[in-house]
Amino acid sequence: MNATKKKWYKLDNAAKMIPSTTHFANTRVFRICCELHEEVDPACLQEALDRTVKSFPYFNSILRKGLFWYYLEESEKRVTVREDDLPACQALYLPGKKDLLYRVNYFGKRLNMEMYHVLADGTGAFVFFRRLVTNYLILKHPETGTDDRELLGMTEEENVRDAFNHYYTKGRGLAQLRSMSFHWAFRLKGPRDDNMENHLVEGVISTKAFVDLAHRYETTVGILSAALYIEAIIDGMNMRERTRKDVVISVPVNLRQYFPSSTNRNFFGVIVIRFLPRDYSGDLHEIIDSVRESFARQLSEERIRKTMSSYAALEHNAAIKVLPLILKDLGVQGFSKISQMGVTCSVSNMGRVEMPEALTPFINYFSAFTTAPSAQITIATFGDKMTFGWASGIATHQVMRAFYRKLHERGIEAVVATNDHDA
Repeated sequence: MNATKKKWYKLDNAAKMIPSTTHFANTRVFRICCELHEEVDPACLQEALDRTVKSFPYFNSILRKGLFWYYLEESEKRVTVREDDLPACQALYLPGKKDLLYRVNYFGKRLNMEMYHVLADGTGAFVFFRRLVTNYLILKHPETGTDDRELLGMTEEENVRDAFNHYYTKGRGLAQLRSMSFHWAFRLKGPRDDNMENHLVEGVISTKAFVDLAHRYETTVGILSAALYIEAIIDGMNMRERTRKDVVISVPVNLRQYFPSSTNRNFFGVIVIRFLPRDYSGDLHEIIDSVRESFARQLSEERIRKTMSSYAALEHNAAIKVLPLILKDLGVQGFSKISQMGVTCSVSNMGRVEMPEALTPFINYFSAFTTAPSAQITIATFGDKMTFGWASGIATHQVMRAFYRKLHERGIEAVVATNDHDA
């Protein structure tokens, strides 16, 4: 009797680099959370997950090594819902182990999903997670009469398309990558966790209050968030560091805004915001103006298209294609170490989370966390709740303390929580 041939998927362009850069606390795992107004029912959550996975078979894959590239192979394994009793953002991929690359857990009123970045970016993962939460609430509250497909408008036609490859056009390619200069950036300091685990800090504020603050500064929520983050980082720098180091923030950009695609896989680029603390006089407007200029310059459609093609050029380069995977891994690791020295930390804005109107009364808020070489703050908005999710292998949180102090000074109060046992 012949065994059924398993389906396999080539990794998208961004995912190809992820296994090589998965180390210690930087597990390349992100966590998406939904806090409800009621306790989570584990049996109902398991049924909702089983229903959801049927619409996203691609997520039920394991990561395998080929001679030249990693690839994904479909698996008959299924994720079992469990109580949240593991360290946050614990590694999902361990070489040699054939495990699925996401997990679903709960604690009290909180429902969580963690996913390895190889499968999807934050936007694609949120599509899956929103469907999961929707299915859960439909099962738990059938009286709402909600239809998830109708209200969420889900389609399957492009869910697994490699959008990088689809939109790639041959151009400057590697020449553009070589032209990108690296500057030694200020690096966040503090003791690393002894067990190489991630420390999370979650802050919840009023969306309206933050939007009003952005209007007072005549800017956008995204620009104000980055500017306040930079201001908080500068607070922790001594005078010598301020004169010699730049604060460099990397910002992931959802490429679906520029290239029509409904893929649930990775489809993002990165822009870099650079600010010189030695030029800062203490006026937040100075940082806002600098961030605004960086956004305007780097988010033009022409610049985004060139940058996306330069990333994809790595995959299409003939010399790189024939290198064995072990050599590719070494090259990516070396490039990653150098690039990390040029980045202070990251800011990612997931925007507003949309849910069926009939289900919103059961939801308190959404939040998200992403591991990074240094630290990353991930912003999510639902109704009048805006959350800032910080994840870092650094065991202390001076930057986030300064961040929330800056908000407090401007009249915005935050409810802050952490997974630290001694906080």
